[in-house]
Amino acid sequence: MRKLLYPILLLSTVALAACGTTEAAAPAAPRPGTEGIDITAQQNRIRAQKVDAVANLVPKAVRDTGKLTVGTTGNGTPPLSFRADDDKTVIGVEIDIAQLVADVLGLELDLQATSWENLFLSVETGQYAAGFSNITVTEERKDKYDFATYRKDTIAFEVKKARDVTVKEPKDIAGLKVGVGSGTNQEQILVRWDEQNKAAGLKPVEFQYFQNTTDYYLALQSGRIDAYAGPNPTASYHVAVDGQTKIVGSVSGGGQIPADIAAMTKKGNGLAEPLRQAIQSVLTNGQYAEVLKRWNLGSEAVEASQINPQGLPRK
Repeated sequence: MRKLLYPILLLSTVALAACGTTEAAAPAAPRPGTEGIDITAQQNRIRAQKVDAVANLVPKAVRDTGKLTVGTTGNGTPPLSFRADDDKTVIGVEIDIAQLVADVLGLELDLQATSWENLFLSVETGQYAAGFSNITVTEERKDKYDFATYRKDTIAFEVKKARDVTVKEPKDIAGLKVGVGSGTNQEQILVRWDEQNKAAGLKPVEFQYFQNTTDYYLALQSGRIDAYAGPNPTASYHVAVDGQTKIVGSVSGGGQIPADIAAMTKKGNGLAEPLRQAIQSVLTNGQYAEVLKRWNLGSEAVEASQINPQGLPRK
């Protein structure tokens, strides 16, 4: 997927406005009345049982280590892969799914937090057996890596709870003030929508750009923008934790092309199929759905895991 270009900060927009700053702050625990998302270090993760038929497919070189070494961007964006309230333990939906996969394969999860750039290099060199970090399948990446899908890549439209608006197609954003990250997939999609609207004689979108996600949420709360378009996981997390906004529409991260989030492994190393079957196992037995529900991401569920589906086109 696009690399998330901006960190989300977990203090509510109201609290930030009150203290007069938009600087980085430590993650705040969910307030009473939210979905109660657990950001503590003691996660009590949902676990799966080993499936011998799948575990036996793991290449011997990996099986002999007894570990599934997984790279992830631990300083990323909630609820994907981020630091818990101890500012040390890496938690998130990516970690939970990686844990389920390791369990099915009968391997210990060896989680390695790293930078986005090093993640790809380390998977390519074989230092990490796999990457779980909100990685979208692209045709360019398929040259070096194999993929086993486990979530839809989705962009969400978030507004204040009081707003009566639904976003399903380009005309629904005509004339709105929309916050969107510069240089992101969502910006490219919305620019195309805006061009369609203007060609049809509709009002143009007023795009607004800020330094980070917290700035967007302050603008949304104050009414300076009507909607914010961003990655669905971050929007869903903010809706659950902040309690003052709602999601009113979504679109594939590939626009007209379906986009998939996947586990990434070195091309041709024989691990893609056992990863796919492990994902399919927990998808079938319901543990996958439990993990997505835990992080308020049920809308990104897939019906089946696929190896190397059509990816986003080459640039």
